[in-house]
Amino acid sequence: MRAAGRLVGQVLASLRTLAKPGVTTMELDREAEKMIRDGGALPTFKGYNGFPYSICASVNEQIVHGFPSAYVLQEGDIFSIDCGVTLEGFVGDTATTVPVGKVDEEKLRLTRVTEECLERAIQQCHAGNHLGDIGWAVQQHAEANGYSVVRDYVGHGIGRRMHEDPQIPNYGRPGLGPKIKNGYVFAIEPMVNQGSHFTKVLSDGWTVVTVDGKPSAHFEHTIAITEDGPEVLTLVSSSATLETAVV
Repeated sequence: MRAAGRLVGQVLASLRTLAKPGVTTMELDREAEKMIRDGGALPTFKGYNGFPYSICASVNEQIVHGFPSAYVLQEGDIFSIDCGVTLEGFVGDTATTVPVGKVDEEKLRLTRVTEECLERAIQQCHAGNHLGDIGWAVQQHAEANGYSVVRDYVGHGIGRRMHEDPQIPNYGRPGLGPKIKNGYVFAIEPMVNQGSHFTKVLSDGWTVVTVDGKPSAHFEHTIAITEDGPEVLTLVSSSATLETAVV
């Protein structure tokens, strides 16, 4: 799982550098698939319950599960990329929201707070804590900053399959829910909206958007619970593109 997490983290780092004005989201999908297969892995998303692409590409008010397309990234967009790989039977899953070119302060603040929500959630990933501690860490920080957390889609256990038990909501109460144990591996993924938490699915049957049309941000890491605390399996340095990481 460390190897799968490292590979998908490197792929995502490369995609971040490629997500610029003038690039289509389909171009990024093709690049992601090539990097994943060149790394000896399979794109987990492709064919998953019929999903036809290697990444989820969600722009602005799109929350998750967006289809890559001929859409050309525009200056001022925020672009959420979700990616998974299966390497030697184990899955790594990670996501980030990228500012495209120069982005207004409101969108930048949304992405910053959402990433902070993920960091605070990871800090709760210790044996003996409860799943409610993770959800509460996300919820209280998002709501304290005037945002809402998506309730219709959640984080999850991960291992030989992408979605395993337990479900990990981005809301909750401290001390409630199942206890966390050493050896568990979670995909924790705050989805935070600038407006209300209500969502709807577009006619493609996959793309989830905010009902009010306001922007949403999404960050995700795969986390192993160890005796030494949480280990972020998908964390790579910002400079660790696939090319530099392989050297």
